[in-house]
Amino acid sequence: MSGETAVTQTHDPQSGALDAAGLRRAVAVLSTVQIVSWGVLYYAFAALQSSITADTGWSNVEVTGAFSLAQLCSGGAGIWVGRHIDAYGPRRVMTLASLVAIPGVAAVALAPNLAVFYLGWVLTGVAMAGTLYPPAFAALTHWGGTRRVRALTTLTLVAGLASTVFAPVASVLDDAIGWRAAYLMLLTGLVVVTVPLHWWGLGLPWHVDHVEHADGPTEDQRREQARARVGGVARSTPFVLLTLANALTGLAVFAVVINLVPMLVEQGMSRNLAAVALGLGGVGQVAGRLGYARFAAATSVTTRGVLVLAGVAVATAALALAPAAPALLIVLGMLLGLARGVYTLVHATAVTDRWGPASYGTLNGILSAPALVAAAVAPFAGAMLAKLLGSYANAFLVLAGVAGVAAVLMLGATPVDRRRGGPSAIRGDRR
Repeated sequence: MSGETAVTQTHDPQSGALDAAGLRRAVAVLSTVQIVSWGVLYYAFAALQSSITADTGWSNVEVTGAFSLAQLCSGGAGIWVGRHIDAYGPRRVMTLASLVAIPGVAAVALAPNLAVFYLGWVLTGVAMAGTLYPPAFAALTHWGGTRRVRALTTLTLVAGLASTVFAPVASVLDDAIGWRAAYLMLLTGLVVVTVPLHWWGLGLPWHVDHVEHADGPTEDQRREQARARVGGVARSTPFVLLTLANALTGLAVFAVVINLVPMLVEQGMSRNLAAVALGLGGVGQVAGRLGYARFAAATSVTTRGVLVLAGVAVATAALALAPAAPALLIVLGMLLGLARGVYTLVHATAVTDRWGPASYGTLNGILSAPALVAAAVAPFAGAMLAKLLGSYANAFLVLAGVAGVAAVLMLGATPVDRRRGGPSAIRGDRR
């Protein structure tokens, strides 16, 4: 066994899965830190970016460029984070990432110039790689065993409320004390919640079989076999198509999320009401995740991927074409949130549904990296599309088309043996 064992828990020595009490603890800890991490590191920017540009005089492209750089840094660091978690568990890397986030957000809040602002987002991007969904998904996939889908669903249900809580709170703080003080106020959540919970809450056993047997492969041979398997999967056509579909979805979804407030303001909403609408999208995410288990049990891995991405495309197009009625736009935003919420779980289980749980952290890191790059480009791409096409509504139509292409790619993103298996995501591993 390797990894963190500060707290003794009964677990399966073959799979590394925790017992019920240990898994409940892991889910509670990770759910709590996810809502704070997403809220402070991601959704606060969506609510505060217009105030940043107005106060500093920096252009919208310059400000969103810094946020995009953070996503690039997150994607690059995420592959290493996944490999580290596979080998040693999440405790140390997630705690370190939480610590890195503190000077990162502080630099963003206190930046006297654009260079320091960018440096702050570089640190924040590195922190994102070790605090947001991918490392949490890797931890619960390992610890959850055959119960991982329920654990992942609970995690994303709670984290889905991050925008609901933090977007309006950030907007209110902005009005009361300004965007810089708002960021510093939100920063206390990282200090008080994420750092201690990651360190003291994730000291659970992380089982990796390093025992050598006379008639079995050595540790070095097992590592080489694992590398060969990862390489074979990563080079396969289904994995490549899945990665492309995931990247295009990331581009469409995050361009919409980051540009939703200015799009709604363009439609005549006040900034505060638009921030509330962004937050209510989180309610839609929670609703989607509540129904995921039944949805997954009734569909094949290919079918649910195609349906969810088609749903993202349709909801995005509906936002673009709808009349400027606040109530209708809010409802459509919640429907888009519902599709996004389901897609989060489709992505979280994409590797295990197709290739099983072995080397999940590494494979999911490779799968997620292009999507994070796309998410990095997304804020800039959405703003530029709106500028070139004359409105955010026209930009959203293009983004709907991007999500539609992703849905088509998803048709070929499943290995042949898993296509024939029918509904399987909820019925345990094929270990």
